[in-house]
Amino acid sequence: MPIALLALAVGAFGIGTTEFVMMGVLPQTAATFGVDIPTAGHLISAYALGVVVGAPLLTAVAVRLPRKTMLLAMMALFTAGNLLFAVAPTQEFGVVFRFLAGLPHGAFFGAGAVVASSLVKPGDRAKAVSLMFLGLTLANVVGVPLGTLLGQQVGWRATFAVVAVIGLVAVLAIAKLVPHQGRPESPSLRGELGAFRRPQVWLALAIVTFGLGGVFACLSYVTPMMTDVAGYDPQAVTLLLALAGVGMTIGNLLGGRLADKALMPSLYVALLALAAVLAVFTVTAHNKVGAAITIFLVGVAGFMIGPMMQTRVMVKAGGAPSMVSAAVQSAFNVANSIGAYLGGLVIAGGLGLVSPNWVGAGLAIVGLTIAVVSGSLDRREEATRAPAMAEA
Repeated sequence: MPIALLALAVGAFGIGTTEFVMMGVLPQTAATFGVDIPTAGHLISAYALGVVVGAPLLTAVAVRLPRKTMLLAMMALFTAGNLLFAVAPTQEFGVVFRFLAGLPHGAFFGAGAVVASSLVKPGDRAKAVSLMFLGLTLANVVGVPLGTLLGQQVGWRATFAVVAVIGLVAVLAIAKLVPHQGRPESPSLRGELGAFRRPQVWLALAIVTFGLGGVFACLSYVTPMMTDVAGYDPQAVTLLLALAGVGMTIGNLLGGRLADKALMPSLYVALLALAAVLAVFTVTAHNKVGAAITIFLVGVAGFMIGPMMQTRVMVKAGGAPSMVSAAVQSAFNVANSIGAYLGGLVIAGGLGLVSPNWVGAGLAIVGLTIAVVSGSLDRREEATRAPAMAEA
């Protein structure tokens, strides 16, 4: 695999760390700004909002730029946003700077996925995309635990200063290792927006929203589930989350390899496996060993879906993949919001701390249903093309 993928993975590692480490240092941040935990939680929401807004907006603004230039610009903005947040004087400034740091997230992954797939032969595209996303999953294994520890021992500002350094390293690595590819073949904004007229693109985004929404319905409430139901000490939760991160890493790599061999059948299996694992979690959550194993499997099954869908949406976009590829990241964050909201709704309704797993299983089944519809449309299109090609 090209060494340029390493540069993209470094950027993904920084982005993954800054997105999720906020949860680990939230108490320290709240104390610094003199606000309560729910108010400090706006720092998490601001980043997610930045992702949703920035993915289509920045991709549209930079659609005529060479993709290497786009990657450099996004990582520079990411670095600046995290550095500013590290020195933010108040909660209000913190929210603004977190929003700024989130803006380039989706545009970076969108352009990065297109670049990664262009560096390899067609049969290895999903694998290349999964290697870029390896940085994101490794952030959950290494970056988030270490960033949380640094924040607890030295202060949260040090954590985000280090994230800014990682961003700077990514800028230098991209400048050095990623080859210049010239301007995109379809540089017009109209061409990129035209990809959204394809029903299969919307079906792919819906699969991401509901399928991965199932993962977040579970993981958003895994801490109280592990402490109050499984009986783990609060200190052990960090290790359990790292275990989930290992599962995500394996699932990401496995998903990339399976997608290159048989994308849609592999997607069906991944979504069905995710639904089954989440349903089983309602039982295994009551046992320490069973809970740990199931958390790992949730990570594997859930993150197999990522490289599959990133690859599929680029294929279905035709010659204008940049904006729809970035839109996958918006769908990912919508999935995060929907999963967390619905999981909280059933807990608030008195159905218990394991009830988000049932919600997650249901969302995964919805995603599987949409995937089956999408696959049937593929077969219908192929059946329609076959006679036309025979006549030609």
